[in-house]
Amino acid sequence: MLAVNYSTIRSKLKDYCDKVTDDNETVIVTRKDEKNVVILSLEEYNSLMKAARNASYLAMIDRSMEQLSKGEGKVYELIEVPDKK
Repeated sequence: MLAVNYSTIRSKLKDYCDKVTDDNETVIVTRKDEKNVVILSLEEYNSLMKAARNASYLAMIDRSMEQLSKGEGKVYELIEVPDKK
């Protein structure tokens, strides 16, 4: 992970973009009196978003399993649909 100030990144943006994409590097852009930002590759971003979605889905399953173990589930009868021929 690299930390670079705003002026440096502005003057060498292509070089840092290449480091991010070619070397799988993450760059933190520090800005005086402003909030910092992070530059990462699209591949890394997509991976993080997928992990977040998976974590959310797994948390939902955990909540459901906990409800079932407490007897809070509901039982439904299945409706059989005749085969269409």
